[in-house]
Amino acid sequence: MLARWDDSLTSAEIADSLASNPVLVRRILGSLRDAGLVRSTEGRGGGWTLARPPGEITLYDAYTAVEQGPILTRHAHPPSTTCDVGRHMRALLDAEFREAEQAMEERLGRTTIAHLVQQVLAKGRELAREEGLRAGHV
Repeated sequence: MLARWDDSLTSAEIADSLASNPVLVRRILGSLRDAGLVRSTEGRGGGWTLARPPGEITLYDAYTAVEQGPILTRHAHPPSTTCDVGRHMRALLDAEFREAEQAMEERLGRTTIAHLVQQVLAKGRELAREEGLRAGHV
């Protein structure tokens, strides 16, 4: 959202667009600020803006700014070591989860905020075109 506007946006405006709680949005924006992805200005006309060009910020950058720990959670209780399945399951699943997490991280690292904005704008044009066609046929 910040990538589409030259002016700053308040956390309330962002929360409204996301249909989310402004307190939660401010918490996330704080993490993004700490990671150097957004910046805030106070006072009249203040708000949040991107700290870098949208083509230089990846989804992986944003994800790691707000999430900690593994992407896929492991079972909290270890399986039985007396069972052939349980004895080996954790190591096997850990390897699978690591591969899946690595693939997701690589994918997020290839997708920039600028690319997402282009996709959003294209979807908006597509929807407007479809609505125009429907209106013309009614």
